[in-house]
Amino acid sequence: QVQLVESGGGSVQAGGSLRLSCAFSIYTFSTFHMAWFRQAPGDEREGVAAIHRNGTIVYADSVRGRFTASQDNAKNTLYLQMNSLKLEDTAIYTCAAGPGAVSDWWPFLESFYDYWGRGTQVTVSS
Repeated sequence: QVQLVESGGGSVQAGGSLRLSCAFSIYTFSTFHMAWFRQAPGDEREGVAAIHRNGTIVYADSVRGRFTASQDNAKNTLYLQMNSLKLEDTAIYTCAAGPGAVSDWWPFLESFYDYWGRGTQVTVSS
């Protein structure tokens, strides 16, 4: 059974940093495309960062230059380093995994991803 478990969320002041982790239980972690999404209260879920199985990483415009996504295949863990946090970064952050065998990649399309974690809350205050 595939499981994704996020950790590392919490409360931080604006300008601060957090690092989120997503532990991924799968026998071949490196064959999946991975992504981070977030959903703020009252808003739709949006893609934040996505990693193609070949290592290509894309970011949403709102976080580019502040957030860094990475993964450690040996540890089956996905990370999201978040720096210079802003009030508008407050949301529930969720990791997702999609089929790496397909030729097309839709990094921020929710329906592309088959497996989702439960999310971790990030709250940024002034």
